[in-house]
Amino acid sequence: MAQRKATAKPEKRKLATTKGAANDAAPPKDRRRERGEASVQRIIDATIELIAEEGLASLTMQRIAEHVGSSNALVVFHFRSKENLFRAVLQYLSDQYDALWISLVRAPGLSPVERLLGAVDCAQRFARQHPKWVSVFVVFSSDRKSMQIYNEIGLPSDLAYTAEARELLIEIARGGGYAGVDINTLSESLNYLVHGAWYWDHLNPSSRDTNVLRKTMLLLLHQAFPRHFELMP
Repeated sequence: MAQRKATAKPEKRKLATTKGAANDAAPPKDRRRERGEASVQRIIDATIELIAEEGLASLTMQRIAEHVGSSNALVVFHFRSKENLFRAVLQYLSDQYDALWISLVRAPGLSPVERLLGAVDCAQRFARQHPKWVSVFVVFSSDRKSMQIYNEIGLPSDLAYTAEARELLIEIARGGGYAGVDINTLSESLNYLVHGAWYWDHLNPSSRDTNVLRKTMLLLLHQAFPRHFELMP
């Protein structure tokens, strides 16, 4: 028996060493923080759904808590106020659009034409994959009380996307030898098309599955740069 114990001890030390190495490589997760983050995301998702379906006028913290299936105290604990919750919702949606824009427009190795086509695709893909997200953007930007929040969080991103598209248009015009193209009007027109299409999709959901937005944007681009952009059939 003494020999068995002596044999067992090194094995035990080996297991302990292996376990220690594993802990060094992957520190234990903070379960409490994970639960808190998951709770916050559920509240944000519920708020998005309610805003898209019911608007802002009658939305309360209690209504959101009921939709999540939690207590009003938990919603207040995470966000303190409805305005803070609305800011978190709009920031989340802005981050999601920014992530899609980065993947489609700023991917390495793309030409200016490919980047601009990525911008066109970004607007349509976002609307088709996440119609409720688009509805929330529309509600925030058209309601007087929430417009200030939108102007602080959403508008700077919109202006940045338009400016980035404008720079791409300048590159295409310069590289393709196009003269007389009104770059400012063209970049603003593309921006108007996106926001107009999103507003119309919010009012008339059946229009989301059409290619009208993409066709119209490509029509404008083809008229300005006929050698670089083809019309959709």
